[in-house]
Amino acid sequence: MTLDADRIRALHAAKLRALARNVLDVELAEVSGTDDGALAVAGGAEPAVVCLAQERPERALGGALALAIRSGCDAAHVFADDHSGLLARRAACFSQPPVVWQIRGDTAVPAESLPRPTEPAPPRVPELVSLLASAGVEIAVEHGVITGEVEGLEVARIVPAAPVGEASGAGEGSGGIDPDDDYEPATAWQIEVGVGAHDREAFALLHADEPTAEAIGRVAEVVRTHRSPGASPHPLNRMGAARWLRSLLIRQPELVDAGRLRAASSPVPRGGPKDPAPAVAYGLTPDGRRLIVVVCVGIDLDVVPFAADARLFLDPDAELTVALPRRDAHEVIRAMAARLDSPAEIIEIDDEWRTLSTAGA
Repeated sequence: MTLDADRIRALHAAKLRALARNVLDVELAEVSGTDDGALAVAGGAEPAVVCLAQERPERALGGALALAIRSGCDAAHVFADDHSGLLARRAACFSQPPVVWQIRGDTAVPAESLPRPTEPAPPRVPELVSLLASAGVEIAVEHGVITGEVEGLEVARIVPAAPVGEASGAGEGSGGIDPDDDYEPATAWQIEVGVGAHDREAFALLHADEPTAEAIGRVAEVVRTHRSPGASPHPLNRMGAARWLRSLLIRQPELVDAGRLRAASSPVPRGGPKDPAPAVAYGLTPDGRRLIVVVCVGIDLDVVPFAADARLFLDPDAELTVALPRRDAHEVIRAMAARLDSPAEIIEIDDEWRTLSTAGA
């Protein structure tokens, strides 16, 4: 039986009340049930935010921190069935870390933080990387997957010609590489052309005889047409906005007070070209200090926990900047960035940043 939205929210609220009672010995006077879980502020001498992370739990920390900031609370408790280890790892990046709980039935125990993630090496295929480069696309790698992109949107990917270990079906992504880098050896690899897995599969069926370089160039030109200043609204210029902005910042690093930047992997693989997750860049300031820039388009309350995790993943000692359009730079996000153990800088980008971006520049 499918439950309606109101019933789901009521169940989430009831679950949070029970957990607060059983684990924190707190009776919650008012609970707001949501599609993703529930939120409440526990009163008393030391008020605290209490959060249930039920759906999309990996994105719950930002919402809990935002409520804590708005309500003037220093403490927060986050209950989760899944991804509690990820939430605990991100919570530990804050000067007053929220307490993350792993739900076990009608009670909960403190969550164990996941270790710092590691990144697999990409395949050793310099000839295929050179072919992507000759087609005029941006060469990128994330979580061991090599892609060719136009203004941050994937148009080609290097994949196993046959299943090779766990490389087959690897996630979408981006991060700068060089054709001469020391890649992990592999047996048989090939380039698939298209935007996302379904498009690559369809393109292979319809254009199997087209030379790879020509196919990449043709798809890249279509994407450039739509991801250019003044282009009419189209799915190709709505997808991957954060990655598009990152592509601009890599070409114009001075917009975020950087000397140079390259694309870098996110702390967790993204779900595909439609995934609105922030994008990550890594580089140096003009005076040589290491810098991580996390790029976001749209108001995303979880961007600061995501950015803190990105720094932990790539370089825990680097400086951290969150770059986002001016209209998305909400004061709550600024306050959250200031709560990090090592605070992040918020840099606003012109809301009309797409007019600054010229494909192939």
